[in-house]
Amino acid sequence: MRRYLVAGNWKMNTTRESGTQLAQALVAEVPAENPGVEVLVCPPFPYLTSIGDVVNGSGVGFGAQNCYHEAPGAFTGETATEMLTDIGCRSVILGHSERRHILKETDADINLKVKKALASGLQVILCVGELQSEREADQTEAVLDTQMTGGLDGVDASAFDQIVIAYEPVWAIGTGLTATPDQAEAAHQYLRNWLKDKYSAEIADATRILYGGSVKPDNAQELLSQENVDGALVGGASLKPELFIPIIQAASGLATS
Repeated sequence: MRRYLVAGNWKMNTTRESGTQLAQALVAEVPAENPGVEVLVCPPFPYLTSIGDVVNGSGVGFGAQNCYHEAPGAFTGETATEMLTDIGCRSVILGHSERRHILKETDADINLKVKKALASGLQVILCVGELQSEREADQTEAVLDTQMTGGLDGVDASAFDQIVIAYEPVWAIGTGLTATPDQAEAAHQYLRNWLKDKYSAEIADATRILYGGSVKPDNAQELLSQENVDGALVGGASLKPELFIPIIQAASGLATS
């Protein structure tokens, strides 16, 4: 059985004080031993060590929102995977739609980062998803195929114990729109079949596929109960304990039911 993962992507939000308070609230509510659900927060780079200190030894892990594909060196403004592991990060989000569409990262860029992060022992959350215009043109599956093929080019099957896929329809991120449970399940089923075709049934069955896109307490239960939805990548709602904790609780309830 795939273990649920509920990850909070804080994006370019919080201060050191508000982020610390948020992490403390989560630590107080998330059991240190929670076999059914993995909980992760991904703060902005300046606050990674502060948040890491708060969650250390708790049931909450911490990760980064991006990394660079080169070893430490003369790359002004970038962050090496070695730096992330040095401070205790265990995960990194790569290929998020904001990186793709605002900052113009290509599949080739993302692929370099994926391989470097995997080589450093980080868990990779690889994000894929279509624009609204692409969904309306019935191109969702073609987009997912392109992004998965590009992002995982040259990635060996042996690395999949470190890989999580996050389906995030771009039209549902920060818009208040959410994919229906049927839409989410269809995309997740396509991604699982893709993994089966390109790798193996065993990898497809074991790989977690998260849904990301305006996940809230009032829709988390229905989304997470879909057969191929293994958790959530949460944006805005992860910034408020009163919203994020019920999402974690929904996953916990499903894991024990």
